[in-house]
Amino acid sequence: MSATDRLIVALDVPTVARAEALVAAIGDGAGFYKIGYQLAFAGGLELARDLVADGRRVFLDMKLLDIDNTVARGVEAVAAMGVHMLTVHAYPRVMAAAAQAARGSDLCVLAVTVLTSMDDEDLRAAGYRSRSARLVGERAAQAKAAGVGGLVASAREAATIRQIVGAGMNVVTPGIRPAGADAGDQKRIMTPADAIAAGASHLVVGRPIVAAADPAAAARMISGEIQHAMRRTDDG
Repeated sequence: MSATDRLIVALDVPTVARAEALVAAIGDGAGFYKIGYQLAFAGGLELARDLVADGRRVFLDMKLLDIDNTVARGVEAVAAMGVHMLTVHAYPRVMAAAAQAARGSDLCVLAVTVLTSMDDEDLRAAGYRSRSARLVGERAAQAKAAGVGGLVASAREAATIRQIVGAGMNVVTPGIRPAGADAGDQKRIMTPADAIAAGASHLVVGRPIVAAADPAAAARMISGEIQHAMRRTDDG
């Protein structure tokens, strides 16, 4: 993959018009876009179809969690849209149902381990006994067994995940912030270069690009940092 292929721009904006303007402004600076709840519920699913038709790649961040049959039918519908990635929560039965439903399509099912906005204290408050690193490792092993295409996790856990799942699965890391950028509501963040070095296959970047005065320049800067990290990894 090229550096541009590894960069996923999070279209975390309230309207389709704003998302379309961002895509146009970024131009060739990126070709992979994430659509989450905010935009999906404001017409973003139709935008996803339009982006696919225009040759762009789309990551639907829906974090599906339901009974097996409902998850499977939802995954089948998403696969028919032609999008490239879809998230489900990393519960073993959910992952197994999603992986089976996606089989034979180009859809990569990604299992969400622990949200990057959560730390160990948040997990304890939610009733989990494991610390975040241990829980991520357990879910990575379960995801590999279930046959999903990859995982979503903090880049801080990317190296551990790589040791568990090997080179064949995608490791998609949100919570990416260039050096000196505001962390916002993210708690487990990492720079683009460090995330690639840790084993991430794709980086999800939102506010550092979406809120930039020049989104295209911001995307190019991050792609450049990814490219530099890829060269260092290859040389190593």
